[in-house]
Amino acid sequence: MFLLPLPAAGLFAIRRLGVKRFWSRGSFAADMTKGLVLGIYSREKEDDMPQFTSAGENFDKLVSGKLREVLNISGPPLKAGKTRTFYGLHEDFPSVVVVGLGRKGAGVDDLENWHEGKENIRVAVAVGCRQIQDLEIASVEVDPCGDAQAAAEGAVLGLYEYDKLKQKKKAAVSAKLYGSGDQEAWQRGVLFASGQNLARQLMETPANEMTPTKFAEEIEKNLKSASSKTEVHIRPKSWIEEQEMGSFLSVAKGSDEPPVFLEIHYRGSPDASDAPLVFVGKGITFDSGGISIKPSANMDLMRADMGGAATICSAIVTAAKLGLPLNIVGLAPLCENMPSGKANKPGDVVRAKNGKTIQVDNTDAEGRLILADALFYAHTFNPKVIIDAATLTGAMDVALGSGATGVFTNSSWLWNRLSEASVDTGDRVWRMPLFEHYTRQVVDCQLADVNNIGKYRSAGACTAAAFLREFVTHPKWAHLDIAGVMTSKDDVSCLRKGMSGRPTRTLIEFLVRFGQDSE
Repeated sequence: MFLLPLPAAGLFAIRRLGVKRFWSRGSFAADMTKGLVLGIYSREKEDDMPQFTSAGENFDKLVSGKLREVLNISGPPLKAGKTRTFYGLHEDFPSVVVVGLGRKGAGVDDLENWHEGKENIRVAVAVGCRQIQDLEIASVEVDPCGDAQAAAEGAVLGLYEYDKLKQKKKAAVSAKLYGSGDQEAWQRGVLFASGQNLARQLMETPANEMTPTKFAEEIEKNLKSASSKTEVHIRPKSWIEEQEMGSFLSVAKGSDEPPVFLEIHYRGSPDASDAPLVFVGKGITFDSGGISIKPSANMDLMRADMGGAATICSAIVTAAKLGLPLNIVGLAPLCENMPSGKANKPGDVVRAKNGKTIQVDNTDAEGRLILADALFYAHTFNPKVIIDAATLTGAMDVALGSGATGVFTNSSWLWNRLSEASVDTGDRVWRMPLFEHYTRQVVDCQLADVNNIGKYRSAGACTAAAFLREFVTHPKWAHLDIAGVMTSKDDVSCLRKGMSGRPTRTLIEFLVRFGQDSE
């Protein structure tokens, strides 16, 4: 890393390179108010000169070629996602971070199932903006890097960290587009990333701060501020009972926190009678496992077991902000899964809204119990498609890890649309099987019509999806098991550690494309 403002060498370097010296030793820190992130591509050939983006080239001309000069003497060419920080090159930008974008012109990588160029931009900009944040600089301007939406997503996702409950917080940094580029695409990227950050915030908030009631109120506040074309129904326990959602209620009864059935509407279609798309999200605001209690290690992460509800609701909030020409309904059964004298017991039989009886052999397989009633209720809207999202099974985490969301669907058309959206967002999906083979393992049940766990230990994600299928008759349904992508460790470079909010942006992109087709 080439750091100009060192006691002697720094001033020497500035004078030698002819860079204007505009601070004194006492005033330099006060001038450090704005940073700049610029991109540079990898060399095409060994003897080639690395190429700046057009914004980088313009800035280099502005400083009479000094950016290229200091970059050349600071070390080997930058690889994708790597950065170097330089100081004192220009009065307006005391700190400049150059980020590696990988090869120029990178497109869709069929093996990786994403758009390599867009993902490189997100990662590079996120890392660059965090460098600026570490310097405690209040604002940063970002090179569009050839795709202003991807750059905005990288900036907004990369700078986010949940520190609401801490006294000491990271420096707040505002990011905006450098130059007069595609402001519309930049703003679209800000909205996409802010939607994912809303889901991250909901998932990260401790369970005592994010009860079913508080979750519903938070979504109501965000949705109503997003658009006037919205409606929110926070359904109480009495309504759930009237609907005969016995499967959902059986999970909720173990907790002192009252359950809520959240129903949200966005009416963006010019045709009020246009059939909606229905999104359903698992909303377990804390999952202890119930009587089949989980091990204590990492149980705190189960505050995010409402990740399905968080992602689908955040996607609808963003759709409302974008003004998409669609009617969308969001359904989120919200409750806690707790052990008590009232809780489900292994071997209990409960009755779902569609009349089917369910043998509850494992109370920790509760997500499918609350989704069963919500999925059946979704059909009452005569929807175009039904998509549910749920942190449903540890088996999905074992199968795919955080590389992709597992998708089980009865519609190849719907699968293709979700897959195409995920290639663009870089938040990937992968199709999983809905074979009759797995259905037989959940309907072969001693006491009831269906068992809430599979007959065997293996293929847990597949048998869970087969269970949900018993409550779906719609020909265009997809179940997204997001358990593997619930958290981010160090394997998604544009996100800090913590709850990921995935795959919110893929759901938004799916809706955007659906809206374009509708128009």
